[in-house]
Amino acid sequence: MIEPTERTKANMEVVLVETCRSQLHGGDHELRAFVAQRSAGAVSSGQTTLGQLSAVARKALADYQAGGS
Repeated sequence: MIEPTERTKANMEVVLVETCRSQLHGGDHELRAFVAQRSAGAVSSGQTTLGQLSAVARKALADYQAGGS
């Protein structure tokens, strides 16, 4: 497992906020946890840039809205 750097953690936070911004009140806990978990998985596989994490988070949001998984 790759331990995220401070920059990667900051990228993850920015992506989470930006992704959930369109949701009422920034999304509920379950949605935010789902997106965060997907982002953490991406980081573990070496995807750490803002662009990579944004793509993962957008896909996670779409998956969540379609029923999860």
